[in-house]
Amino acid sequence: MTIGLLTLEIHLPYAHSLKEKRMVVQRVKERLRGKFNVAVAELDHQDLWQRAVIGVASISSSETNLRQVLDGAQAESVRLLGGDLVHSDIEIL
Repeated sequence: MTIGLLTLEIHLPYAHSLKEKRMVVQRVKERLRGKFNVAVAELDHQDLWQRAVIGVASISSSETNLRQVLDGAQAESVRLLGGDLVHSDIEIL
């Protein structure tokens, strides 16, 4: 069994409230869950308007399959967030 984690660091300079930030974060979480069947959660900076860290996790018996899922989720995140995505990192455990 192989576990994979994708971490997304986001900066939202145009967000002027937690409500605006949560709308963006929720949209990303729903898209990744629906398209890739992964677990998604906001991990850090819940109380800041312009920053967020989202974690995406998946488990598979095949490391190759797991890597494909997380690479796809990373590419979709780049497409959704564009320049708002500051950093992303994939870890395979």
